[in-house]
Formats: sequence, C-alpha cells, structure tokens
Amino acid sequence: MNNLRLYMATLFVLMAFTLSSCELVGNIFKAGMWTALIIIVLVVVLIAWIFRKLRR
Repeated sequence: MNNLRLYMATLFVLMAFTLSSCELVGNIFKAGMWTALIIIVLVVVLIAWIFRKLRR
C-alpha cells in the first residue's frame, strides 16, 4: 500500500508540472472552434443544396 501511495504522489507531481490547465482549456476551445466551423460549413452547404433542388 505504501508503494501505491508513492506511485500516486509521483504521478500527481509529474502531472502538475507537465499539464497546464490553461493549455488544456485552450486546446478544448480550439477543438470547439474547429468543430463549430465544420458544422457551420456543412449547414451552409446543405441549405444551398436544398435551394438548388427547389429551384429545378
């Protein structure tokens, strides 16, 4: 059990130094931005396709 505590403490310290919360939040917003951009483009293309089908 003592070995597990040492392992968990070492892992926590390593994560604290390597993972920055600001970097994590920035990556989440970047992923969200690209996802939103792709969805918006797909919706615009879908609407344009529907209007073209209705005009024929």
